[in-house]
Amino acid sequence: MGGKFESLRIEYQDVLRKSFKTKSAETIETKAKQFTKTAADLKAPLDQAFRDMLLELLEQEVNVAVLREFVDFSVLCCRKDLSNPTMPVVLLSDIFDALTLDACQEMFLYVENNVEVWKENLFFSCCKNNLLRLCNDLLRRLSRSTATVFCGRILLFLAKFFPFSERSGLNIVSEFNLENTTEYGTDSSQDTVGDIEGEEKKNAVIDFTFYCKFWSLQDFFRNPNQLYSKVQWKLFCTYATSVLNTFQGLKLEHVENGSYCNESTNKMYFSKYLTSQKLLDLQLYDVNFRRSVLLQFLILFQYLSSSVKFKSDSFELKSDQKEWIQNSTDKVYSLLRETPPDGKRFAEIASNILSREEYWNAWKNDGCPELKKSVVALESPDKRKTDDRPLLGDIIKDASSQDKFYMGNPELTKLWNLCPDNLEACKGKERDFLPTLEDYFADAIAQMEAPTPVKDEDNLLKDGNYGWRALRLLAKRSPHFFIYSSVNNDPLSSYLEVMIKKIAHDKPGRSQENSQEVQQADVEEENLFKDTQVDEGAEDIKPSEGEEFMDEKSTRVDYKITPAQLQLFSEQVAPNWKQLANKLGFKTDEIQFFTQENVKEVDQAKNMLQLWFDDDEDATLDNFLYILEGLEMEAAAELVRNEINSMDT
Repeated sequence: MGGKFESLRIEYQDVLRKSFKTKSAETIETKAKQFTKTAADLKAPLDQAFRDMLLELLEQEVNVAVLREFVDFSVLCCRKDLSNPTMPVVLLSDIFDALTLDACQEMFLYVENNVEVWKENLFFSCCKNNLLRLCNDLLRRLSRSTATVFCGRILLFLAKFFPFSERSGLNIVSEFNLENTTEYGTDSSQDTVGDIEGEEKKNAVIDFTFYCKFWSLQDFFRNPNQLYSKVQWKLFCTYATSVLNTFQGLKLEHVENGSYCNESTNKMYFSKYLTSQKLLDLQLYDVNFRRSVLLQFLILFQYLSSSVKFKSDSFELKSDQKEWIQNSTDKVYSLLRETPPDGKRFAEIASNILSREEYWNAWKNDGCPELKKSVVALESPDKRKTDDRPLLGDIIKDASSQDKFYMGNPELTKLWNLCPDNLEACKGKERDFLPTLEDYFADAIAQMEAPTPVKDEDNLLKDGNYGWRALRLLAKRSPHFFIYSSVNNDPLSSYLEVMIKKIAHDKPGRSQENSQEVQQADVEEENLFKDTQVDEGAEDIKPSEGEEFMDEKSTRVDYKITPAQLQLFSEQVAPNWKQLANKLGFKTDEIQFFTQENVKEVDQAKNMLQLWFDDDEDATLDNFLYILEGLEMEAAAELVRNEINSMDT
C-alpha cells in the first residue's frame, strides 16, 4: 500500500509542476482518469505532492507573489474535486511557518483578501479550525507592543471570517481578563513633581496618596465583581469620588498648539499608559488620558447595573448603591461634556455606544442565538418562502422585471408601487382638489334666487376674494369663460352674475324650468360683451367704480421701447442689473456673456434689456414695471411708470 502511495505521489509531482506552469488543472484531471482508484484514494497523494512542491519553492526562496499563485492553484484543484478542501489552508500554515514576520505580513494580505473564499461551503467547515490555529500561531510569534497593527489585522480577519454567533469567538460566560494587572510604585519616597507648566495648580492635588488612589482603581476596572464586597465597595467609592472631584477641579483649556490640550493631526494611541508617579501630573491634563479613565467608569457602572446571566445570585446592588452609581454616571457625563474639544459630541457618542451594549448583553443572556437577516420580498406573505434568503441585488432585479420598485422598506415599497408612473399619479382624480362649479357657486346661486335682496356686505359676488377665486375656477371649469375675447370694463359682480345664471341653467333638471331667465341672461351677456376696445385716437374708457373684471392695463396699447427709453432704463437698473437678469429668465452663462462683452455696467444692462425687449413675447413696459416692483427697485419702477403715463396722455 505504501509503495502504491509513493508511486502515485511521484507521478503527481511531475504532473503538478507542468500544470502549475500553465495554471491549468486539465492535465491533473487527465492523469487522475488514468488510475482505477476512487477519488478519495487519489486525493491524498496529490495533497502530499502539493506540500512537496511547496517545500521546493520555499527552498528556492521565491517571492510572495509565487506562493500566492501556488495557493490559488490548490484552490482551483479543490473546486475540481481533485484535492481535499483543507489543502489551501495547510499550505498557508506551512508557508507562515517558513517565512519571516515581514514576509508573513505581506502573505497575510492574501488571506485577508480571500476571506470570501474561505467562507464558501466547500472550505468553511473543514478549514475553520486550521485557519484559527494558523492565526493563533501567528499571534504567538508577534509582539503585541511592536506589531500592534499586524495583530489587529489578524483579529479583524477572524471577526470577518467566523459568523457573528460563532461560540468559539465569544466570551459566553462573561469572564474577565484577570491577567491584565496594572503595576504602580508604592514607595512614597518617589513623591516628586517634574518641572512643567502649571506647577502652582498641581502641587495642591497631586500627591502620593492621590497617586495610589488613582491607579488602585484599575484593579476594580479589571475585576468589577469584587465591588459586591462591602469593604471593597467603600474603598472604591472613596477612590472614585476623589478622582472625579480632582477632574472637576482641574479644568482643561483647549489650545490648538498648547501644552494642556494638544490635538495634533498625528493622534497617538497608547494601549496601556505608563504609571510613573512623575507622569501623573502631566497625564491629568491630557485629553485622551482623561477620557479613557472616564469611559472606564461608565463601562464599570453599566456592568454593575446590568442583568448578566452568569452573575452570581449574591451579586446584587442595594438601593443606596444604585443611587450612588446613577449620580456618579451623571457626573462622569458632565465631565466628558466639559472636556474639550467637542466634549458634547464625544459624550453623545459614548452614550450611544453604551446603549447599544445593552442589546449585546441581552443577546448573550439569550444564549447567543444565530442572527438571521430578514429580507422583505415584493410577494405576499403567503407566497414568500421563509427558508430562502435572496440577495438584495436579486430582489431589485426581480422587481424591475415586474416594472416595480423595491425601496428596502415594506411600507415605502407598497407606497411607491401604488402607481409606478409618477406623472400619471399626479394627474389622478384623487389629486384634483378644485371644487366643482356647482359646489363653489351654490351659495351665490342661493343668494340670487332668494326672494329678498341680499345686502352688499353679505353679497358674495361683491367680495373681492370670492370673485378672484371664482375667475380662476371659471377659467379651469367653465366653457363660457373663453367665448368672448372682447375686453370688459363692467364691475366683476355683474360679470359673475351672468356666469352664475348660465351655470345654474346647466345644472341637471333645470334646462326647461328657467328658459326665460336664460334668454334674459343671454341678452345681458351680449350687452356686457359689446366691443369696447379702444380705437386708435379714441378717448380712454373710464373704468367703473368698485371691482373691475380686467385691469385697466389690459386696454392699453403696447408701445415699443425707444432707444432713449432703453438708455434711460439701463442707467437706472445698472447697479442691480444681474438680479434683474435672473428675474427676466437669463441663465448664468448668458449673464456672463453680457459681462464679458461690455465693460461698463450700464452697457451690460443695456445689452441685456435690448435682447429681452426684442426676443421675449411678454416684453412690454407694463410687465417690465411689474417685475421692477416685485424686485423693489422703486426708483427704476417710478421711471418706467412715468414713461407709461406720458405715452397714455
